[in-house]
Amino acid sequence: MSQKVRFSIVGYGNIGRRHATQILQNPAAELVAVCDVDERKSGVLQGNVPFFRDLGEMLVDAEADVLCVCTPNYLHEQHTIAALDAGLHAVTEKPMALSVTECDNMIAAAKRNDRIIFAVKQNRYNPPVQEVKRLIADGRLGKVYMIQVNCFWNRGDAYYAEGDWRGSRKKDGGCLFTQFSHFIDILYYLNGPIKDARGLIHNYAHQHNTEVEDTGSFVMRATNGATVSFSFTTCSYEKNMEGSITLFAENGTVKIGGQYLNTIEYQQLEGKSLPEINISAKSNDYGLYQGSMSNHDKVIQNVVDVLRHGHSVMTSAEEGREVVRIIEMMYGGAR
Repeated sequence: MSQKVRFSIVGYGNIGRRHATQILQNPAAELVAVCDVDERKSGVLQGNVPFFRDLGEMLVDAEADVLCVCTPNYLHEQHTIAALDAGLHAVTEKPMALSVTECDNMIAAAKRNDRIIFAVKQNRYNPPVQEVKRLIADGRLGKVYMIQVNCFWNRGDAYYAEGDWRGSRKKDGGCLFTQFSHFIDILYYLNGPIKDARGLIHNYAHQHNTEVEDTGSFVMRATNGATVSFSFTTCSYEKNMEGSITLFAENGTVKIGGQYLNTIEYQQLEGKSLPEINISAKSNDYGLYQGSMSNHDKVIQNVVDVLRHGHSVMTSAEEGREVVRIIEMMYGGAR
């Protein structure tokens, strides 16, 4: 293995280019190849990087250590397993896959090839999330009673027109997979697994161009006994409004808020307060819409640290699978 970690990318849309930027800016990383079925995307390649239209050819011809899987949701299983079977580690964008069965197939492939799957959950790196994670780990909050998750975003017609997979039940999976899996991950990261979910979902404003819901509300029970209320929509008028998680606990109340879990919006804690945090201008900005916090630099750095220095994986394949399990449970409990 060369001194630098050699990355390749499959899928060179918005998120693939985000990965490329962070790889190129990391002195311990090298971008050695990019693959996309749309040859026109070779025109926006950064640097003198070989471009492939066929993943199989790239996996054979490009000497890489890692494949970043940045393709549409329904291709994550196929492309991750192809990388693992070719002897590469895989950085798999959210959602890890569209079913627990697909996740299990990916994990089995990682084990048989002795490779690692890095599940991309970049919101874990948000400073407010890390502060609250420490607060819980230190036992300062005590017993968690209730958690309120609000995901109020906007996705207009231009977003769905960017790709024929968007809004497709088989290829996209729905809002919980595509827009809001990060929020389910942070709920799980902070408070552990969910054991029961019941809710309502409906498509209000996107019936003309999607097959999936655009709004939903769930009541769930966490394994630790906490009651969870989870509400989401992509119908927030004209722009994203809020992405927040509020914890009501024995020794305090704290809200991670803003549009992207980027602020400590409220806190009333026993003892020492958390630092005041308000991060601005760090969302993934795709022009017509905004995504989650742009922490892909830390995602790439974690891969480097794991492969070169033996650090821990920030989000394991098993954790990525658990998020998919919760999403499947939520959709199973919806009517």
